[in-house]
Amino acid sequence: NVALVFTMERPVMDRDRLYALWTQAQEHPTQGWDFSHLDGRMESGALPWDYRAIVLARLRPDSRLLDMGTGGGEFLLGLGHPHRLTSVTEGYAPNLALCQERLSPLGIEVKAVREDNRLDFPGECFDLIINRHEDLSAPEIFRCLKPGGMFITQQVGGGNNHDLAKRLIPGCAPSFPDHTLSANVRLLEAAGFEVIRREEAFPRVRFYDVAALVYFAGIIQWEFPGFSVDTSFEQLISLQEELETTGHIDGTEHRFLIAAAKK
Repeated sequence: NVALVFTMERPVMDRDRLYALWTQAQEHPTQGWDFSHLDGRMESGALPWDYRAIVLARLRPDSRLLDMGTGGGEFLLGLGHPHRLTSVTEGYAPNLALCQERLSPLGIEVKAVREDNRLDFPGECFDLIINRHEDLSAPEIFRCLKPGGMFITQQVGGGNNHDLAKRLIPGCAPSFPDHTLSANVRLLEAAGFEVIRREEAFPRVRFYDVAALVYFAGIIQWEFPGFSVDTSFEQLISLQEELETTGHIDGTEHRFLIAAAKK
C-alpha cells in the first residue's frame, strides 16, 4: 500500500499589495469624530454605563448647555436640545471649521478654545457642561457653571490602546500616564466640586482588518506617536499574520466617567 500525503502550502503574502492598501487607509480623509468608515471593521466592548442616558437624565428643556470638544457636533445633535440654549467649544482647526459650517447656521453658539483654562464664556452661565473625550480645566469649568450646575465627563484614560501602540511602535510610552479616574477626581474636588458618580472600565477593542487599524492609528496620533505605514511596516506584517490565523486583532481601551456637582 502506498500512503498518499497531501500538503497545503500557505499562500505567499503579497507585501506590495498590502503596502499599497495600508497607505491608502492611512491617507483616507475624515471629518469630526465620525468613525463610520470603520463600521463592521472595528468594534468596541460595551461600557458599564450609558453616557447619553446619564446626560439626558440631567438635561432639562430650559438648561443652558455647553458641550466641550464637540468634534463635528455628532453626539450633541443627537441630544435634540434646543439650539438657542446650546454652546460648543472646539480646539482642533478642521473640526472647528466643520462646527462653523454645520452648527452655527442652526443657532448653536460655537467658540474656539486654545487653552483649557480659558473658556470664552462669562461666569456662572451654564446649567450643564458635558465633556466627552476632551481636555478639561476643573477650575475653569467650575467658574462657568451656575450654582447647582452639573459637570458630566467621559474620558479616554491614559492606558487607552497602549497594548496595540506597543505592538506597532516598539518602546512606545503612554502619552498621558497620569490621566486616570482617581487623578481627575482629585482635581475636581480641589476645584470645589462634589463628585457624585465615578466609574472606570477597560473594554476590549477588536479590529477585523489591518487597514482599519492603520486608519484608526493615523487619526489617534497622540496614542500612536510617530506611527506610519513606512516606519511600522514589519509590525503591520506581523499583525496581518496574526489576523489570518485568528480573524481579528485585539486591544484594550480605557474609559472613565465622572459626574460632579457645583454646590
